[in-house]
Amino acid sequence: MPSYKELLKRAKEALPHTEVAKDRFQVPEAKVLHEGSTTVLRNFADICDVINRDSQQVFAYLLRELGTSGTIDERRVLFKGRMPTSQIDERIGSYVEEYVLCSECGRPDTRIIKEDRIAILECDACGARRPLKVVKRATKVEEEGLQEGKVYEVMIQDIGKKGDGIAKKDKYIIYVPGTIKGAIVKVRIEKVVGTIAFGKIARD
Repeated sequence: MPSYKELLKRAKEALPHTEVAKDRFQVPEAKVLHEGSTTVLRNFADICDVINRDSQQVFAYLLRELGTSGTIDERRVLFKGRMPTSQIDERIGSYVEEYVLCSECGRPDTRIIKEDRIAILECDACGARRPLKVVKRATKVEEEGLQEGKVYEVMIQDIGKKGDGIAKKDKYIIYVPGTIKGAIVKVRIEKVVGTIAFGKIARD
């Protein structure tokens, strides 16, 4: 007959394996860059990887909570408007609290499952389950195209081979002569060809 120690060892081995310990779970701080009137969350994909959640669901939650529109650009997210880093960090924290951490044991070892069209947060560490509010997936927001003659505020991100400043706005690359890298300027768009635009610093 197995001894008490042997039975205890078997019982421990049968417990669910916790992949991420609570004390080692740390959500990355938001890395934010402002490009004119656009806010760029540069490490969005990294955050989704750490919390192990679908990027489209996290994106939809952030759009709703921040009250804005935006697009996913590879591993980044572009939000319309200037959002302070603290506000984005706070909304990410709220998402983790609601959709990642177990309300019973506080661990992040959870997954979202569906039962009869109801989203359930199930904890692999303690077995607790609770229903979740549904976050509708965000559809891609089509940004208004650049218009010739209009003025836009942009940041010069690089300098081209011919010395022109290079800025980006949504899907467009804008060439602006007479600018330096890092400058935030108001540019009047003179010509748009596909996703390439040419402009000059607006003096008025």
